[in-house]
Amino acid sequence: MTPVSLSDVSWAAKPYPEVRDIAAEDGSLLVVPVGSLEQHGHHLPTVTDSALAEAVARLGAERVADQVPVLTTPVVWSGHSPMHLNSFGGTLSLTLEQMLGVLDGVGRTGVENGFDGLLLVNGHGANGPAIDGAVSRLGSSYPSVEVAGLTYYHLVSDFADDLRESDTGGMSHGGELETSLMLHLFPELVQMDRIGEWEHKDMPYRHAAPDMTESGKINVYRSSDRYSESGVEGDPTVASAETGEMIYEHVGDELEALLLEMHEFVA
Repeated sequence: MTPVSLSDVSWAAKPYPEVRDIAAEDGSLLVVPVGSLEQHGHHLPTVTDSALAEAVARLGAERVADQVPVLTTPVVWSGHSPMHLNSFGGTLSLTLEQMLGVLDGVGRTGVENGFDGLLLVNGHGANGPAIDGAVSRLGSSYPSVEVAGLTYYHLVSDFADDLRESDTGGMSHGGELETSLMLHLFPELVQMDRIGEWEHKDMPYRHAAPDMTESGKINVYRSSDRYSESGVEGDPTVASAETGEMIYEHVGDELEALLLEMHEFVA
């Protein structure tokens, strides 16, 4: 990975007049990927959530760039990860209040460049409350701007059963979904020979999310070392680059459709 994406949709790769010119076009959209820096077991890098959020956000934006004035920011790399601040190490975290402040600051200064719409693309589950809070806060502060947020892997729920090799629960933290995406996008950062022991412990509530592809009807806090001795909570042993490519392209399709809908609405 390079520090700054050289994509045509990269805000960071452009001088400021180009940023302002794109923002001034009718129906302009700003996409902000949001990730984390946290443990993902022995086989995945701590940058996993940030790398994947940035990759899928860029893919969606590149898909529509010939029809939509759109830019993506660099990823917000530090998320809200208190559940990983335990014996594993390797995690940096913001408090929920700090996270909301970061998203609010990035969003406000972003849309004040003139964008008509803002989409936060999240790659870490515990960022959800901050994403929702930022959408509400920014939306109420800028009523003329369309503000939205989502967690990218929830877009996989409608076809997960068609491609997964793991049982339910196998697409949890560090499992089949994230490992497959990393094998497809950043294979040099994956150490499959270090997977070792992994374990998925179901939540004792029937309304809890079965794994990452579902948001669940109940949210319960658990320290990650209560789920697993390695930090991995899903099944990475069945992951493959081929599955990762299918997930990546499907998420790209969904983000492409969403960005086109947003553009048409605000143009």
